[in-house]
Formats: sequence, structure tokens, C-alpha cells
Amino acid sequence: MDIEELKRALPLGYPYLLIDRVLLRSEEEAVAQKCVTINEPYFQGHFRPPFPSVMPGTMILEGMAQTAGLLLGEGKLAVLAEVERARFRRPVVPGDRLTFRAKALRRRGPVLQAHVQAEVEGEPAAEAVITLVVRDAEKAR
Repeated sequence: MDIEELKRALPLGYPYLLIDRVLLRSEEEAVAQKCVTINEPYFQGHFRPPFPSVMPGTMILEGMAQTAGLLLGEGKLAVLAEVERARFRRPVVPGDRLTFRAKALRRRGPVLQAHVQAEVEGEPAAEAVITLVVRDAEKAR
């Protein structure tokens, strides 16, 4: 899936789209990547020198949620409703390539619960169980 297909699949644009590439997408599983660069807007004020630039955990969580959103189908607008058992295992810094993995656990109507993970070069960076709720795009306007 290239970036244009990705933008059609997730109704988000810069700077909110936190996925650069989709490696796998099915009804039950999605794998996506994010190349982390120092140019990301959140690095401008997250930590001040002399501390290193570290990607905020909320942005990692959002990338995992967007990857889970790919399980919902084309162009669905979903909101992150719940985060359970979130664990952050290592810092993510500019130059890292984050791989996001999402596996559907349960679906009920407009609700999807998924186990999500983020890793850098096979090393766990974060994981959680999240709940997404699909919103009617017309009503959301």
C-alpha cells in the first residue's frame, strides 16, 4: 500500500498521519511502519537540551491505533475510546524505524478491540490493548 492508498484508507493528513507505509493488511491483522525523523513537529518542544529527543508515548500509541484502524476497512473514521495495559519498553528516537502491529481481538458492531505493538528492529518499544469506535463520517462534520 503506497502513501496515496494509505491516505484513502485513513482519513488523516499531515501532521496527524503517523504511518509511512503498510506492509500487511487483512481483516484480522495489520503491519505498518513509521520512519522517525528529527523533523517531526512533536520533537520541537517535547524535551529541551541537554536531554535527547524522545518520541512521546502518546504519539507511539496513536501510531498503533492508526494501524488498528486499518482493520476497519476503507475510509472509516474511528476514535480511540479506550487504552488498556499500555506498556512502554524502550525510548524511540530519530533514526528509528517503528514497526506497528495490530491484531483484532474482538469486533462488535462499530467497536473493535485490538492488541497493538510497536517495535524497533525487532525489539519491543510499546504494547497495549485498545478499543476503537467507528463514527459516521457524515454525522461527525
